[in-house]
Amino acid sequence: MSDAMSDATPTATPTAAPGTASGTTPGTVRETTSVLISGAGPTGLTLACLLARQGVAVRVVELAPEPHSGSRGKALNARSLEVLADLGLADALLASGRTNLPFRRYFEGAFVAESDPAAETPTTPAAPFPSPLFLPQDRVEALLRGRLEELGGSVEFGTELAGFAQDDERVTARLADGREIEAQYLVGCDGGRSTVRKQLAIPFTGNSEPEPAMVVGDLEISGLEPTAWHQWFGPQGALLLCPFGDEDGRWQVQATPETGPDGTALAPSLEGFRRIVAEHTGDESIEVRGAGWLSSWRVNVRVAEQYRVGRVLLAGDAAHVHPTAGGLGMNTGIQDAWNLGWKLGHVLTGLARPALLDTYEEERQPIAAWTLRTSTAGMAAVAEGARTPGVGLEAVRVDDLTGLSLGYRWSPLAEDGLGTSLQAGDRAPDAPCADAEGRPIRLLETFAGDRFTLLAFGHQPVADLPGHVRTVPVDADDPAGLRDTDGHARRAYGIEGSALVLVRPDNHVALTARQGEEQAVLDYLGRL
Repeated sequence: MSDAMSDATPTATPTAAPGTASGTTPGTVRETTSVLISGAGPTGLTLACLLARQGVAVRVVELAPEPHSGSRGKALNARSLEVLADLGLADALLASGRTNLPFRRYFEGAFVAESDPAAETPTTPAAPFPSPLFLPQDRVEALLRGRLEELGGSVEFGTELAGFAQDDERVTARLADGREIEAQYLVGCDGGRSTVRKQLAIPFTGNSEPEPAMVVGDLEISGLEPTAWHQWFGPQGALLLCPFGDEDGRWQVQATPETGPDGTALAPSLEGFRRIVAEHTGDESIEVRGAGWLSSWRVNVRVAEQYRVGRVLLAGDAAHVHPTAGGLGMNTGIQDAWNLGWKLGHVLTGLARPALLDTYEEERQPIAAWTLRTSTAGMAAVAEGARTPGVGLEAVRVDDLTGLSLGYRWSPLAEDGLGTSLQAGDRAPDAPCADAEGRPIRLLETFAGDRFTLLAFGHQPVADLPGHVRTVPVDADDPAGLRDTDGHARRAYGIEGSALVLVRPDNHVALTARQGEEQAVLDYLGRL
């Protein structure tokens, strides 16, 4: 990749950020990039792909010596699937995961009920991915790394960020091996124990339980039908076994931990899981043959009080952690990156002022607060349901888990001029349309990429728009426009006549206006 900073960055002594030291050791090798990302999980990889696609020089450093092999997060919600589809990964994801996974529930060892969440959320014209895709996090990361490589980037494994300093023009990061990387921005995507957040001295507000609530891991299991997510509940707690369809018979396990004589939770182990499975199922034909990744999970409900300090930002678990109920962790991080990626890219390519980055915290911190409330309520609902025969993980459904209803109506970037049911700040709905030759095309396909999209319903705009805005006439006398043949687009956007809808690069509605108000669009873009 080209280095956008090599000619533009003046030399100056950085002013130390909280918890860091300034200055350069004589003889230190200093390298440069535009954005340095610490952490190569789904959040960091999604952000890196978005930046690389915009031509921004980006480097990703990861402390782990090699890619993680554990399943960890195991489902992508509808909104995350739309994000990753925009990156060109939809087909690969759908081919690798599964959506048809019934919940099979047992109480005190006996089967009591089964439900299929996918059957309860059919595809609609406005949402092409209504059901979650069950796919272990290591596979998601592998696909993202592959996409990053296609875009010219890579992950530097076994590379530890030891510290950093910043001034008004740059961040200077210090690696544990003695090298330094000079970047215009640093983004900490380095998890709940974030080095970046700690060195910024940003409070991580909330609470943590001292004892593990669950033991988790990947097990090799035989003797159990891998066509359902098996969930055992009872007085002794819970055991959840989710199949992934691997050739080696990998299942993700979540279970109430065993306790020792003093009442404290025991560390997870292969033998321990064998006892837990035998106790909950009472089925001697189920064999736990091996174990891979094993861990313990504690209830942590925390959010960073700031997402940005100068040229350093936080995303994903570095900015917020919460209970696992609802599977929102990996998804919220991916969607943090989706929000931040276009803004960083537009700032670094000169399409927007740096103040645009302030809207990242303004928009995403309230979403983190919603996530913490939703997952905490979901965990409480599951705990209560575990004592009731027939109730299982569907008790988590205390709010929207698809991510499709989440938006930013409160944002300074939301300007609504129509007052319809769909408002500025909302997710821009999908809809099936047809092109001029009658071939089917979806609105999400026209949004793909890093530009704004101006939907012009019923007319052809007359204003000369800048190059980072694509114009898409809908039901207009324009051979390059779209035909809303069944009216799905108009219904989704609440439009009957002619109107303008400006869609952001992250597929949220930026502005709505009446026909002839193209100047409102130009003014909006000018303010950025």
